[in-house]
Amino acid sequence: MSFRVNRGRLSSPFNSLNILHHGDIYVAGQLYVVSYTMTQQRYQNGKQVIRRWDEVFKAVTAEPRRQLVISLSDAHPDETVPLPESAVNPNVPRDPAVLRQELYHCHLPMLSDHEFITWDTEPLVAGRGPRFEEVAVVLESLQSNATDMPEPLVFGCQRLEQERQERRSDSVAE
Repeated sequence: MSFRVNRGRLSSPFNSLNILHHGDIYVAGQLYVVSYTMTQQRYQNGKQVIRRWDEVFKAVTAEPRRQLVISLSDAHPDETVPLPESAVNPNVPRDPAVLRQELYHCHLPMLSDHEFITWDTEPLVAGRGPRFEEVAVVLESLQSNATDMPEPLVFGCQRLEQERQERRSDSVAE
């Protein structure tokens, strides 16, 4: 089916309806036909949202990156945190030299490329990037729901264990 606009009027193969054109929306009584431009914009916005979610989930797939985001969340927004110690899970200590190398060559560039963090090499530190909140809110949401999470996802994660214990203590006190 094809539609074409002739001097402010929309013509279709069906009729000679008098359809007024206004901006990107064609109006015919109660019928609103959304133009291709609006559909294309919605499609592009949808693609952008999907890409951003994919970037956030990729950012939290590695433990050092999760620990770094948590450390930055705990710090003042304008502060940097020292590395590699701010990217270590306290329950699973790692060789600092190996972690430093992994951070430098893998984790920090990945987080920085997506603008979740900024970082410097001398001294090795990281700070919040322009998109930091997009990744931080995911971990904060998980933490706030620690009591509802399956035990295997909580046990061994110091922060989630602590959050779960505090929430249970609060509910017993009430």
